[in-house]
Amino acid sequence: MVCFVGAGPGAPDLITVRGAELIKGADVIIYAGSLVNPELLKYARPDALIYDSSTMTLEEVMNVTADADRQGRDVVRLHTGEPSIYGAVREQMDELDRLGITYESCPGVTAAFGAAASLNLEYTLPGVSQTLIITRMEGRTQVPSSESMESLAAHRASMAVYLSAGMMDELARRLIAGGYSPDTPAAVVYKATWSDEIAVKCTVSELTDEAARHGITKTAVVLVGDAIAHASYFRSRLYDPSFTTGYRQGIT
Repeated sequence: MVCFVGAGPGAPDLITVRGAELIKGADVIIYAGSLVNPELLKYARPDALIYDSSTMTLEEVMNVTADADRQGRDVVRLHTGEPSIYGAVREQMDELDRLGITYESCPGVTAAFGAAASLNLEYTLPGVSQTLIITRMEGRTQVPSSESMESLAAHRASMAVYLSAGMMDELARRLIAGGYSPDTPAAVVYKATWSDEIAVKCTVSELTDEAARHGITKTAVVLVGDAIAHASYFRSRLYDPSFTTGYRQGIT
């Protein structure tokens, strides 16, 4: 059996209980060494075989996985954050399907939520934004034209931009061209929840300078939207005294 496990955003205690138990029971662990906190490998058994996929191709990962499966060994494929977001897991699953190897997934905490916790944010403030867009700038991996930064920025919703810290100037320019005002609240969170995390609040127009000032060029999520400033929002109706729910009667 192969299990794709979300390692969480960085802090070793932010992996799920299920994820930690799967690591403890694994015979073979293939982890994304360029992004996963190596502290998580302390959950592994002393006799577990551990491979760093940052130096491996897809074919090499599949060869290790197939060999382990033939020997009846359980494999954990440890991905950073939440594997379903920029995890490149579908191509691995398709290969496992082709090889007739069974697999399952264990979710993890993605960087946008680790960053929100670090800044004590709520992305979905009533009257401000009820939508969170998770996206990225195109680089070596293309983005569909219908999902251009400008078209997504036009919604002016809360946005978390991954894998784009090295293109901050272009990102800021395109966010403004799409509809965010230059003074829209923003934040850059480098290595969210790691011990060396850097979290900087600013505006969209200040993103480039603030990232440069802190030497942030990678491993960061960029947050954009009025919810970052958590101002001028409406109180939730759920806890309004006049609001009736299935659990309490509203007071008129």
